[in-house]
Amino acid sequence: GETMKTIGLILLTLLLSVPTTFAADLPKLIDVGADKCIPCIKMAPILDALKEDFSGRLDVQLVDAWKHREEAASYGVQMIPTQIFYAQDGREVYGQAGLFARQDILKKWQQLGYDFKD
Repeated sequence: GETMKTIGLILLTLLLSVPTTFAADLPKLIDVGADKCIPCIKMAPILDALKEDFSGRLDVQLVDAWKHREEAASYGVQMIPTQIFYAQDGREVYGQAGLFARQDILKKWQQLGYDFKD
């Protein structure tokens, strides 16, 4: 009865609070692109692999500039694809437009003081 309801509520609260707290404390890589631009299409598997390989250590997000114009505009992007690097505290630490190879992304993170290696 009541005990199970309380436990359920506690679990739900924990589940809801976990992703946001983790995401806030992780360095973040935002890629602003679109599913119809050639370099963006080439970036997609690179970003997907980074998201998987560094899960729990790096927050990787893709923003489609055509589907989410306002969000894309909020990053001040001039061309797509653009990758924006954020430190754990939310500060933007680097940005670049164009195709960005995996090893170059990892190298940039290392220059910024993060231990992301293959």
